[in-house]
Amino acid sequence: MILVTGSTGLVGSHLLYKLASNNEKVRAIYRTEHKLANVRSVFATYTSNYESLFKTIEWVKADLLDIPSLSEAFIGVTHVYHCAAFVSFDPDKYQILRKTNIEGTANIVNLCISYAISKLCYVSSIATLGKTINNEDITEDTIWNPEDDNSVYAITKYGAEMEVWRATQEGLDVVIVNPGVILGAGIWHYGTGSLFKKAHKGLKYYTSGTIALIAIEDVVSIMITLINSDIINERFVLVAEHWTYKQFLQALSKSVHAKLPEKMASGWLLQLVWKLDWLKTKLTGKRRQLTRHLAISLSTETKYSSHKIKETLNYKFKPIDETIATIGDLYLK
Repeated sequence: MILVTGSTGLVGSHLLYKLASNNEKVRAIYRTEHKLANVRSVFATYTSNYESLFKTIEWVKADLLDIPSLSEAFIGVTHVYHCAAFVSFDPDKYQILRKTNIEGTANIVNLCISYAISKLCYVSSIATLGKTINNEDITEDTIWNPEDDNSVYAITKYGAEMEVWRATQEGLDVVIVNPGVILGAGIWHYGTGSLFKKAHKGLKYYTSGTIALIAIEDVVSIMITLINSDIINERFVLVAEHWTYKQFLQALSKSVHAKLPEKMASGWLLQLVWKLDWLKTKLTGKRRQLTRHLAISLSTETKYSSHKIKETLNYKFKPIDETIATIGDLYLK
């Protein structure tokens, strides 16, 4: 029996689709019923037989912070994919980020140890990797510096990784993947899917930085290969290609037959926008759209090396231009 956490998110739902399509015995954790619509939407993107495939999955309602309900989900499980996470760059969300990403992951790894799970695959992020000097490529060995100006999301995902590494010292076999920005279809109201929706409505600006991209199909395929391999206690950067934001946002717009953004948002404009966004949140309580760390990221050129996964699995990534075009077509449908 395979257990998947974060099953209603982009990675979790695509992973479930792949596992269920391969006739694997799968149990999936969900928190609220309405989020199950995400899974059905993803399944329906790829097959007309989505409802019967959906019903092959054993669904368990549980919360990462509710150990009794989590414990029941682990009965009879041999392998675990921990995809659940809270994603936010808003400093005001730091406590919920810590609770979900660090404490929640600690609960998962503790139960993996208690139930003698054969192997855990943890979905981390390139946000947990350190920074280099002289624009060198960032790798799995780039050292994290806690004194850097790290985002609250990066801090808590790094803390979650430390919980996973702790588990290796207690006998649990693990693999960690550190994907870049994951592109996938089926969930259009948040995450990268919402970018296609925004592009369809029309984008005016692009920024000066670069973005590290990978297709969801590659992430899921690599996760399954790693958990079924003899590879243990290793982590892998998953980035297919690096694009400028101009190239990326214009490709998004083209894929949904919308007008291309033609103006570059300068650094001072991004500074102004995130400050105004902060003020709007304080006055209205609405969710932050642009934080200081995100504004910095949008105008920064950073490169990551996926040499390790390419060499280890002899893996070839799906071209990003094909990925964007395919997702754009699916969005329009």
